Amino acid sequence: MTAAIKVENLSKAYQIGQIGTGTISRDIERWWITRVMRKEDPFLKLGEKNDRSVKSRSNIVWSLKDVDFEVGQGDAVGIIGRNGAGKSTLLKILSRVTSPTTGIVKIKGRVASLLEVGTGFHPELTGRENIYLNGSILGMRKKEIDRKLDEIVDFSGVERYIDTPVKRYSIGMSVRLAFAVAAHLESEILIVDEVLAVGDADFQKKCIGKMEQVGRHDGRTVLFVSHNMSAVRTLCRSGILLVNGDLRHAGTSESTIAAYLHSSSANDLIFPIDLGNVQIDGFAYKHAGLNHQLCFDVAVRREDSIEHYLKLSIKSAYDEVIFENSQLIDTSKADRRIRLVYESDFAFLRNGDYKVYLTVFEHGLRWLLRDEFLMELTKYIPRNGTVDHFGIVAPMGSWSSQNGAAMSAK
Repeated sequence: MTAAIKVENLSKAYQIGQIGTGTISRDIERWWITRVMRKEDPFLKLGEKNDRSVKSRSNIVWSLKDVDFEVGQGDAVGIIGRNGAGKSTLLKILSRVTSPTTGIVKIKGRVASLLEVGTGFHPELTGRENIYLNGSILGMRKKEIDRKLDEIVDFSGVERYIDTPVKRYSIGMSVRLAFAVAAHLESEILIVDEVLAVGDADFQKKCIGKMEQVGRHDGRTVLFVSHNMSAVRTLCRSGILLVNGDLRHAGTSESTIAAYLHSSSANDLIFPIDLGNVQIDGFAYKHAGLNHQLCFDVAVRREDSIEHYLKLSIKSAYDEVIFENSQLIDTSKADRRIRLVYESDFAFLRNGDYKVYLTVFEHGLRWLLRDEFLMELTKYIPRNGTVDHFGIVAPMGSWSSQNGAAMSAK
């Protein structure tokens, strides 16, 4: 397969705080070494990884560090990772909005990108004028844009306001028009950041369908950044996981999503969790024969007449709610410890990873805690004569074979 995008040893450094080295002589020295002598910038050797949760000792951070990957022509690639992982920086480099600090990027074909709300739009121009402006930037002739104009306007759903200045559009209308322009103009590569999250559900579904069409049927290359794992799984055949600027995993979309879920530090709750009258001291996940037990240690610190509830929510790895259950915490007596145990064989679930959401609330009025962690469920129930297929649930159904049976029309 021909490579549409090839990235080699790509790195991008940013300076936080005050710009410059601090003195004119140091700035001139840096300019002379990097621009005239063409040597490595000595100040970048002090750079650190872009971990937003850790206090920095240097004012140089690496948003991307030594990233290598290749995207084939016509492939759809999902780029995932936590906030601050370097996803948007990577897309900006590929879209030529910013340049890399080190490394090489080779792109074959024209690039249409939708990086943020309003990208590529002039607020004083009308929607129609901005369509022609974007097409001209991509190198398209006026006749080519004329041929696509009706499709763009119809897809965006803003026909009534197409001759109104874009500055008067709502955020949702701007995103609709921007995506319609990027998806319909004849570019070989389509880059979409997570701006679709501001659109309504119907438009998001419409956009996913359009990206599937341009990727699988039109042979265009699609790079898609999203925190919606279900959308990534539906649209993308392969994926890339970024963690603090490093490329941690590259493979199929399924394997990349699994690596992302396991790498997330949000999976680990820090105990004890102080909730005032109630304290969560710990959690354990155990196998009890064929059953699975989710155990929560709760300490009642003070007597309280208000009812407290512990709610358990099980979601798929793609954030689809499977079921919820709650249990009353007895706070009628102080200075006592309770172990709340939820036990189930989870026979209706398939093997895999599931998100467990833990919520504590007072009589349905006030959230006290909302956190999540990951549960890897491996069942030991053999299903004779069946194979494990895709899907969320595994109902205990059975097949039968009947000879000589014929369907009768009614």
